[in-house]
Amino acid sequence: MAAIEPFTISTTDEQLADLKVRLSATRWPDRETVDDWSQGTPLGYAKELCEYWADGYDWRSREQQLNRFDHFTTELDGLNIHFIHQRSPHPQARPLLITHGWPGSIVEFHKVIEPLVDPVAFGGVAADAFHVVAPSLPGFGFSAHPTETGWGVHKIAEAWGTLMARLGYDRYLAQGGDWGSMITGAIGATDTDHCAGIHLNMPIVAPNPETMSDLLPVEQRALDAFGHYEQWDSGYAKQQSTRPQTLAYGLADSPSGQAAWIIEKFWAWTDNNGSPEDVLTKDELLDNIMVYWLTESAASSARIYWESFANVPRDEVHIPMGASIFPKEIFQTSRRWAEKRFTNIVHWNELEVGGHFAAFEQPDLYLSEIRTWATAAWNA
Repeated sequence: MAAIEPFTISTTDEQLADLKVRLSATRWPDRETVDDWSQGTPLGYAKELCEYWADGYDWRSREQQLNRFDHFTTELDGLNIHFIHQRSPHPQARPLLITHGWPGSIVEFHKVIEPLVDPVAFGGVAADAFHVVAPSLPGFGFSAHPTETGWGVHKIAEAWGTLMARLGYDRYLAQGGDWGSMITGAIGATDTDHCAGIHLNMPIVAPNPETMSDLLPVEQRALDAFGHYEQWDSGYAKQQSTRPQTLAYGLADSPSGQAAWIIEKFWAWTDNNGSPEDVLTKDELLDNIMVYWLTESAASSARIYWESFANVPRDEVHIPMGASIFPKEIFQTSRRWAEKRFTNIVHWNELEVGGHFAAFEQPDLYLSEIRTWATAAWNA
């Protein structure tokens, strides 16, 4: 069995100095010809963010905060995978695997890990405690970059099952959004001997043709959102699913380019009033961007689209499933559409606020949803 090694996020002074030099040397493009984000990240906002990144942002303190969690690495199918493994002090805690997507990272979970692990310390009850496992996807963050093809959704799902077994968890729960939702769905379809239930905040299902003449409001919103995505919001996915390597030359060389590429999605996919900073602080946004920049993962993170975008898992899932539908999620669905794929729904809730990055944007709602679903799924 491969060893599990402690890991510490550690950045060199040379990396930080190089970042400042590159930010100061940015050759900025022309200003957009509109007064909004409809042509992409506005020049004014990109400059403001990068000026703060260079002169106001303190990575050393942010790095220290992220290192308050217990980080590890282990080899899974030949690839060194990074993960947080935060064990609960409560003996009845249930194992919970949480998986991020793109353009996210483990940074998304920094507000929820501690309340999940020790709810009593946050005014809750021990019955809601979890042992939390939060891996970095292959090619993302502090996980190694695949050097061969094959690391798509199904292979990652299989690796995550191996990871949970290696950590000693014979029975566990799994949760995810974005690519994490697809990976978690694949776990729910395949690792049924060990996974007791799954929760998704972006369940991927096809519309039920039998309902098209009598759509529910959530279904009409889902179709409208998909139409908007196809027309205005999917260019990144087309590029990353077809030519991720070409894109990466610019992103890997330019921190301002990497920031603009990621920040546009935090504008588009968070539940905000015009700016991603309505929901998240500059520091939080830059924490996530830094994970991509420091690990040079522009190309390797994009390749999950090349590996899997045309082959999204839609296998039926029969173990207990829960879903939380946030109003600014990219892809939405109704319960009756979801029931075609997920045959044992034990929790379903359509929320009034929140977007794509649920744990990051609305940590209290996320925690409430996870606790409610987990109780139903674990005891089913």
